[in-house]
Amino acid sequence: MRRDRLILWNLDHTLLDAGRVTREAYAEAFTAVTGRPMVRMAPTAGRTESEIIFETLAFNGVQTEDEHLEAFTRALETAFAVRRDKVRAHARVLPGAAEALQAAERLPGAAQSVLTGSLEATARIKLAELGLDRHLDLSVGGYFSPVYPKGATIETSRIKTAQKHGTTIAEGATVLIADHPLDVRAAQIARARCVGVATGTATETELRGAGADFVLPTLADTAAVVAAVDRLTRRDG
Repeated sequence: MRRDRLILWNLDHTLLDAGRVTREAYAEAFTAVTGRPMVRMAPTAGRTESEIIFETLAFNGVQTEDEHLEAFTRALETAFAVRRDKVRAHARVLPGAAEALQAAERLPGAAQSVLTGSLEATARIKLAELGLDRHLDLSVGGYFSPVYPKGATIETSRIKTAQKHGTTIAEGATVLIADHPLDVRAAQIARARCVGVATGTATETELRGAGADFVLPTLADTAAVVAAVDRLTRRDG
């Protein structure tokens, strides 16, 4: 089958909630890097790992340096790896997410993956332990990069997908499903379409105000999710 449209899904607060495990992993990584307990963690919604790491360090009175990022990301990967069982036990798939992934996967010409500010290793653990990876091609996903912002990683994912399938995927045939205005902005930068889902900290009004092409309260209505994705990405759309 020719793959000529790309569906990208944000992870945290769009497909799943792993907040408890994430906070535990950050606390362990913080102590491993600084030798001190973490008192306060930075907000995570819509942000990349580097933003969260540097702000968390600052909130806890640590003078940040460039080498902190590499050390913290390594420690965070380790902390998540030893918590795979906790992801399975305490994280949860958000209502309708698995059904939406499965249904969107069947759209003609669709390739689907993830677009996240998380580390690739931690993203893979979350998806695998919650059984969502079976519907996604993670080899073409967009993950945290210390160099590129989210908008650029959308383009990178589009290029990887096109190369893998020997096809061309137009900017307008790419859609990001996400829960935060910062993700909407990333889609706009990449000239992709965006379905906003109000399952995070942002309201439907805020997502519309940010410029999402379509807004849904949740992913629970599978038909509505698939219809929005299909309408936004099909060649005559």
